[in-house]
Amino acid sequence: MRATARLVARADRHGRTALAELRGESPLLLRQVAATGGGVTVYVVGGAAGPLAGDELRLDVEVGPGAVVRVQTVAASIALPGRPGAVSRMLVRVSVAADAVLHWLPEQLVAAAGCAHVADAQVDVAEGGTLHWRDELICGRHGEQPGHAEINTWVDLAGRPLLRQSLSVGPDAPGWAGPAVLSGAPATGSLLVVDPARPAEPPAVRGTVARLPLAGGPATLWTATAPDAHTLRTYLDGANSSAASAGGEVNGRVRVG
Repeated sequence: MRATARLVARADRHGRTALAELRGESPLLLRQVAATGGGVTVYVVGGAAGPLAGDELRLDVEVGPGAVVRVQTVAASIALPGRPGAVSRMLVRVSVAADAVLHWLPEQLVAAAGCAHVADAQVDVAEGGTLHWRDELICGRHGEQPGHAEINTWVDLAGRPLLRQSLSVGPDAPGWAGPAVLSGAPATGSLLVVDPARPAEPPAVRGTVARLPLAGGPATLWTATAPDAHTLRTYLDGANSSAASAGGEVNGRVRVG
């Protein structure tokens, strides 16, 4: 299956965000829902199972100057096996203009047994743009070993490289479960925050959550591993909260600060 989708957002003269373009094909169906604060919220709705090995999917997102967009998915994506030797691919290409804001907060990608999946994200943030970008990977469904999954994230800020991150798990990635990578954790994720209004934060590590300030811009990367998807989301939600206030714990749960 081949499918493409496109989202283009613009701000009007009153500062309200409107969608100039919103189109998709199954399984990349885009649906706008009610939002407050002058921004827009769009959900990616899976119109079919998968991605299945052999699928080629692409989503383009353009956030114009002053626009505020939140992109979510209605459920986790489960990468599944398909025809022998085939690989499923998902490409997300994003541009965030000056004074624009994008919250990219999809549900988890689950690498089911036997899958072969590559997810690429190419993000270009202009000077003065704001980006919250979350990735979460679950290594197999309950009680199974994962198939092969590769996640590549490239983020440029003001035309310069900011982040180049790649993770591979599964039978074609030797050592992925060892101490140098996931150390046996079945859930892993990251949250990148690019925000010109935030002060710089020092590096910090607490348990399996790390906060890493990035060179070349007002940006911080949180990474985490966890025993399950719920705990992983708790860690990354805590990291997102600490973007506004540092230190301590929230509801008894660890927050890096």
